[in-house]
Amino acid sequence: MTAPGRVGVIADSTLQGHLLSSAVKGQGYQVLVSTEPEALENRWLDTDALDLLVVDLSSEDRWQQFLDDLLERAEVPILFCDGQAPVRTDALYPKWERRLVTKLVSFIGKPAVEERLEVIPARPSQVRIPQPREFHAIRPGDQPRQVWVLGASLGGPAAVKRFLDCLPANLPVAFVLAQHIDGRFLDTLCGVLGRDNSIHCKIGVEGEALRHGELAIVPVDYAVRFRHDGRIQSTGEAWEGPYAPSIDQVIQYVGEGFANACGAILFSGMGNDGAIAAPRLAATGRPVWAQSAETCAVSSQPDSVRETGCVSFSGCPEQLALQLVERVRRELVQAPLPQPQ
Repeated sequence: MTAPGRVGVIADSTLQGHLLSSAVKGQGYQVLVSTEPEALENRWLDTDALDLLVVDLSSEDRWQQFLDDLLERAEVPILFCDGQAPVRTDALYPKWERRLVTKLVSFIGKPAVEERLEVIPARPSQVRIPQPREFHAIRPGDQPRQVWVLGASLGGPAAVKRFLDCLPANLPVAFVLAQHIDGRFLDTLCGVLGRDNSIHCKIGVEGEALRHGELAIVPVDYAVRFRHDGRIQSTGEAWEGPYAPSIDQVIQYVGEGFANACGAILFSGMGNDGAIAAPRLAATGRPVWAQSAETCAVSSQPDSVRETGCVSFSGCPEQLALQLVERVRRELVQAPLPQPQ
């Protein structure tokens, strides 16, 4: 059986058709046909031709007869868009694209992804939060000077691994990784990312703490916030939107928990997760960086954030690591860490 994800686009504007097709492809779906109404071939209306038709007509009155025929003859689901797409550089574009993605997922599910570690799971019907367990107190010397969100999706694990491998020991920074992944592979991902470097990787479950020199991978099944003391706290709810975990939410919650002592880096991935929260973070003066397109396995995720104009530095994973080390070095010169008593 063919995996869902074959989409046809019908638009009465060349620009609108291009924007719709690019947005659909950017989420991992296949666009098998993109056409104006009068050029639509009958074969695309057959049951086995497509999984979904996406229709966006700026002048429905002009195309009323076409729409009547389409509704009568089409044997595949039809998604009618409810508004013209803004240009990609418009501040409203990420939200428009996010609404489109949510509708695509509700109609035909998430697109198939070949790489097992990268599969985005279906939203859980019930939020499962682990039972509380005993945790050690956070010593003042363990509290991170900075907390950086690492957002990644398809191709992300390899890029994040390269980034971590370039970081020196004792860097006074903690990392929070929001990786689109099947929750069954979190432990495997944790082991892979922490191998051959000085970063201690762990799953950031309810009650865990952020400490410098550590990377906490946020859970897939439920959303988490970050208290000012570095403790991780479940919201008791699933992640919002079509992505789990939601990079946008993680950026928002880290920003709320750590004020000016945070930043975000977007790595390889598919979709536009992060494109809503990252500009808000940058607007407060906090840094947002992204992996360069040519070094990504899939660049639509960092590209979507770059297109908002909020990214102040782009580079390969190694360059991003060096940039972070230099930024921390400059800040330590200006405000050295307190010496232990």
